[in-house]
Amino acid sequence: MASTMRMNVSKVSPKMAMAQKAAKAPVARAIASKGFMGARVQQRMGAQRVTYRTATSASYGKEEVGDFPSMDYRIFFKDGDKKVSPWHDIPLYNDDGTVNMIVEIPKESQAKMEVATDEELTPIKQDTKKGKLRDYPYNINWNYGMLPKTWEDPGIKNPEVEDMAGDNDPVDVVEIGSTQHPMGTVIAVKPVGIYAMIDDGELDWKVVAIDVNDPKAADINDVEDVEAAFPGTLVKILEWFRDYKIPDGKGANKFGLDEKCMNKEYTMMVIKETEEFYNKLMSGERENDEGLSLK
Repeated sequence: MASTMRMNVSKVSPKMAMAQKAAKAPVARAIASKGFMGARVQQRMGAQRVTYRTATSASYGKEEVGDFPSMDYRIFFKDGDKKVSPWHDIPLYNDDGTVNMIVEIPKESQAKMEVATDEELTPIKQDTKKGKLRDYPYNINWNYGMLPKTWEDPGIKNPEVEDMAGDNDPVDVVEIGSTQHPMGTVIAVKPVGIYAMIDDGELDWKVVAIDVNDPKAADINDVEDVEAAFPGTLVKILEWFRDYKIPDGKGANKFGLDEKCMNKEYTMMVIKETEEFYNKLMSGERENDEGLSLK
């Protein structure tokens, strides 16, 4: 049975407002004001609230196949003795309004791991390029992963983000907490912000979230709380994802929405929309012409 959750949007105190105004320009630009809300999302919000499925968080096991690192290495997920897909079988929402994140890349590591959306049961594998295993040029400073049961549809253009279409992947998550989570971990997180990254002409959303068990989680309920608890982190996330391809001789990635990290309300609407794209793909309403594994 579905329940409805009202968004918790924290008020900015006068003291915090003065501090933000006096902050460096990159920090101010990285944080979206609460008044900024795209017309498309406003229209959707007028028609519906974000609803959450009743789902019980479960402890998922994993089975590793092959040696790490290697082309054959895979992490399969298990619910009891049964193998399951982290993309299709793990719920997106928890009954408290949090969402589940699949950790693909632990913080302070370099191997570019990803859920293999074109393989049966969608295990985690290491990305490859020109027949070689792919690594980032330097460590990623946060836990990185994806949201199950979401999909960025490459057939739908977003008028708010330069008419960019989705990148054909689940929605990415940057988890900013203090714990390094092992590859293949399923954790409940609080989404509080989102960046609209444009990667090679495709829209690649980056949700900013925090592990519900992090010591600072109770203090972080919206995007401006991130700057208060983790000063400079939003700018660092923007710069990391903007610049990580430069050492390999490529250009910097771009960001839409004026390079702002949008607030929680906007974030939850993007998650809801990409869940709808996923549901249409799974139901057959949207043809699977992208070579994806739907089981």
